[in-house]
Amino acid sequence: MSLDCIKYEVDGHTATVTLNRPEALNALSPHMITELRAAYDDAENDDNVWVVIVTATGRAFCTGADVKEIPGDGKVVNERPYLSTYEQWEAPQEGTPPFRTMAKPIIVAVNGLCCGAGLDWVTTGDIVIASDKATFFDPHVSIGLVAGRETVRLARVLPRSVALRMALMGKHERMSADRAYQLGMVSEVVEHDNLLDRAHEIAAIVNSNAPLAVRGTRLAIIKGLDLPLHEAEMLAESFRERVTRTEDALEGPRAFTQKRAPNWQCR
Repeated sequence: MSLDCIKYEVDGHTATVTLNRPEALNALSPHMITELRAAYDDAENDDNVWVVIVTATGRAFCTGADVKEIPGDGKVVNERPYLSTYEQWEAPQEGTPPFRTMAKPIIVAVNGLCCGAGLDWVTTGDIVIASDKATFFDPHVSIGLVAGRETVRLARVLPRSVALRMALMGKHERMSADRAYQLGMVSEVVEHDNLLDRAHEIAAIVNSNAPLAVRGTRLAIIKGLDLPLHEAEMLAESFRERVTRTEDALEGPRAFTQKRAPNWQCR
């Protein structure tokens, strides 16, 4: 891909998507969203890629929509004609990976300022880590817009009163990386200069496990969150049953009994 607003690199079984508009604090433009969607599609359809990392350059991770390019309805759309694609009828995803429909896990490494639509990566990523310089807030009400899906998702991740405080105080309420860790919004705070190295370390650990088992486990959790407990259990067991029919499901016990590292084939 020829890219202007992001970087896309594959190293081993890990794809890294880097938001790369530091001069605009990685604010989302329609063109940037188009590039992100192409990168996610490439990663999901590349059999060699098992894990996706999303991070950014500069002092911000993502500051939400580029205010210079927001349409009259306050939402960023892509470069396709209005309402010509299914995703335009859904809740806007903007720069977020299609986490509901993709199988591969997403690691998010928040390097700095993260607000507005940037919060979507935090609330939908599978493993989220943050630089000790990261800060989080939602400015929507401060610029005259309803804080929509971003804070609805925050209220599923944070305690209700904390999510409401962040949403209603707008740009005046900022959360530090340490506070985000204490509340479980991120799973680890890393020294700033070590952030990307740590993200790749985590990716390598995930990739040391059976990739199809990882995907089935991820899907069982994500799909199950929207279901009653019993139905979620049954769905998870159906994923377990599917994976038992793969070559990797035979390789795992074989490697264990032979006291060697497994050779995963992702099939």
